[in-house]
Amino acid sequence: MPLERFSLENYRCFKDRQEVELGRITVVLGRNNAGKSAVVRALPVLSTGIRTDSPYPLDLDPAQGFASSFTDLIHGSSPHGRISVGFSSRMSDGQALNAEVDIQNIADQGTQLVSSLKIRCGTESEEFSWVPGPDAYSSEKRTYRVGRSERKLSFRGLFPDASDWSDSLGGVAQVSRRMREDFDDIRYLGPFRDGPERFFRATSRSSDSVGSRGEKALGILVADEMRGRGRVSRELNNLLAHMLPGWHFVVTDVGAGMYVPRLHSTRDPDLFVHLDDVGTGVVQFLPLLIQRAADRAEPPTHPVIEIVEEPELHLHPSAHATIADLYIDAARDSNVRFLVETHSENFLLRLRRRVAEKQLKAEDLKIYFVEQEEGSANLRKIEVDTLGNIDYWPKGVFSEDFEEVRALADAQANRIEDAD
Repeated sequence: MPLERFSLENYRCFKDRQEVELGRITVVLGRNNAGKSAVVRALPVLSTGIRTDSPYPLDLDPAQGFASSFTDLIHGSSPHGRISVGFSSRMSDGQALNAEVDIQNIADQGTQLVSSLKIRCGTESEEFSWVPGPDAYSSEKRTYRVGRSERKLSFRGLFPDASDWSDSLGGVAQVSRRMREDFDDIRYLGPFRDGPERFFRATSRSSDSVGSRGEKALGILVADEMRGRGRVSRELNNLLAHMLPGWHFVVTDVGAGMYVPRLHSTRDPDLFVHLDDVGTGVVQFLPLLIQRAADRAEPPTHPVIEIVEEPELHLHPSAHATIADLYIDAARDSNVRFLVETHSENFLLRLRRRVAEKQLKAEDLKIYFVEQEEGSANLRKIEVDTLGNIDYWPKGVFSEDFEEVRALADAQANRIEDAD
């Protein structure tokens, strides 16, 4: 049941309702401090209210670094404010599933609760409205108006516990269960990846994600060497052959549970470089490659949304287009979709080129630009046609090189005139 779109309102820098339709690859652009990160980091935060048994709407502990408190999520940080979020999916039988949720902050109680919930599943729908009263702030059961009656319900995350309402609401009652079971796995890789250690220990358990800072990437390789017969390493080196010609990656067991990661030359068997001695760009890029290699070795069976901030960080501009191709191949051949925040013109140009070359469908590419206006941010969708053309482009964005060349030409012309 892949997530088709999500919405935000009164959330961080977004006062008005914003909706993001997800493609196979969704790109978010904008100037610095415009609100790009607020968009892409929303899904990891909101997903904590889906797969949870917590009586609270959102669990911010797993989302450390995104928000230190719920108030930080509210536009204007109002202590008595609320945020509104929405989800739209399509179930395996083709029925549309939509949920709209208001989450109210109760400052004097130091808690939050779902104050309104609207669910539509196929032809059925239901609304839940919180009723203030003696049990209004209970973490167990609170009174909600459901249709024309009032019922005491316990919530688990953003949805009522199905055992409290399944007797009367038929198919809609299965929404919370289906959402918890079928909601996309959310991966997040932030803009700053951890530098590697020269030696590191094998982890006790393997992971299907490199982690938010790439901190689990080398552990994936070691677990693969120990239990996967080197499949991830082989896929990684297949990718490196195209992206870092002349080198391949080796993880060496030096005993006592310790491993050493190195790049070895494919031309000189005696030449190698410890990973903590290689260029910053390679270190920052490696977690992206290891994630792709892991998915190639063992494709995910469950839908995945992989969120990546600035995948081009510290890389030469010529490599930015290569990252776009990496994501196109993954989105086309696996169960993974990408939500990418980027500053790279080359990345976006490669995506548009592949649309024109019919290697990426226009409907599979979604582009959004975040604009600041009168103290609030807004998302503007940029449509892409089958030739890779776009219907809108913000003034002054990715035009810096042209402006610099024009200024250079003007300065040169003035110098020539002065010499005459």
